[in-house]
Amino acid sequence: MLGFVRLNRPKVLNAINREMVSEILAAFEYMDREENVRAIVLSGNGRAFAAGADIDEMADEGSIDFERLNQFADWDRLAVVKKPIIGAVHGFALGGGFELALVCDILFAAEDAKFGFPEVNLGVMPGAGGTQRLTKLIGKTKAMEWLWTGEMHPAQEACDLGIINRVVAPEVLMEETKKFALQVAQKPPLSVRLIKDSVLKAIDYSLYEGMQYERKNFYLLFSSEDQKEGMRAFVEKRRPDFKGR
Repeated sequence: MLGFVRLNRPKVLNAINREMVSEILAAFEYMDREENVRAIVLSGNGRAFAAGADIDEMADEGSIDFERLNQFADWDRLAVVKKPIIGAVHGFALGGGFELALVCDILFAAEDAKFGFPEVNLGVMPGAGGTQRLTKLIGKTKAMEWLWTGEMHPAQEACDLGIINRVVAPEVLMEETKKFALQVAQKPPLSVRLIKDSVLKAIDYSLYEGMQYERKNFYLLFSSEDQKEGMRAFVEKRRPDFKGR
């Protein structure tokens, strides 16, 4: 019912290179197609979630190299995975690691987690959505402060600003993340899918446009077997058996 993806370059604190992004994307898209997977849990192995992008991979490259590689195409595809993605962050989530965390729909973080965009200290800036997603989450002024200073921020501050959902003790991070993911996974999959779709549209649409989009998805669910089963189970006072159809 749950799919698990764990970043696994612990010797370099899960620094993210292109191969790693391709592998994450392949895993996400596979699980997005798998009927038996209803939610995806993303975590990191070792002492950190991901301490940033792999600087060694990029240090000697120029702008034309990046244009030819089109390396952010895979990042764009991560953002259109339709199933819920629940992230479990411990240790560092910096730079590209923070951008990957922001792709998640829900974030749980250990009390020791640190978040930040240190790219400015290297003479560059986030390139995989960091300036955009952070600003949409916490607003212009706070985002500017985080991005300009490159400082690391504790999990509780990130929670207070709405970047993450819950801060938990490190020893129960995966347990609490799995518990929440299972709660989501037990809901009707089509409803979960279209709720995610509608919420993501709300970020960019006007209220009127968002309402029209929401209404379309609301109507669409009345063509599903799960809607019939859910309402029938409610009337019959029993637990529904959702099939994702």
